[in-house]
Amino acid sequence: MNSFNRKIQLLILIFLIVFVITSCNNSGSSDKNIIILTSDNFDQTINKGVVLVDFWATWCKPCQIQGPIVADLAGQYKNKLMVGKIDIDQNRDLAGSYNIQSIPTLIIFVDGKPVETLVGLRSKEAIEEIINKYLKK
Repeated sequence: MNSFNRKIQLLILIFLIVFVITSCNNSGSSDKNIIILTSDNFDQTINKGVVLVDFWATWCKPCQIQGPIVADLAGQYKNKLMVGKIDIDQNRDLAGSYNIQSIPTLIIFVDGKPVETLVGLRSKEAIEEIINKYLKK
């Protein structure tokens, strides 16, 4: 192998390493305002204030689109609203408790009570409108 090919391979390797490191750093930072909910912490998390809960699954394409929207909302409303995510495959009991039949499903809780359910992919603006309705009360 000549030195030109080795240089190209080295550049490609460096590019891939930088890409992987950048991807890992970006994915973690957008979700820092989201609480991962399970059966163990669900009730205490939704018990007080306004809480947006995203019922989702890793294999769900619309959930993958909804995820960054939910992460943006978590950052935007971080001092006014708690945001949690529930993987329905890992928490079937919770999904069953709230009759989740399609995902993504967003449920807004106020002081532990579900007040609004949004089934299917929603725009950020549509979710904001509903969140703002409950934050003003």
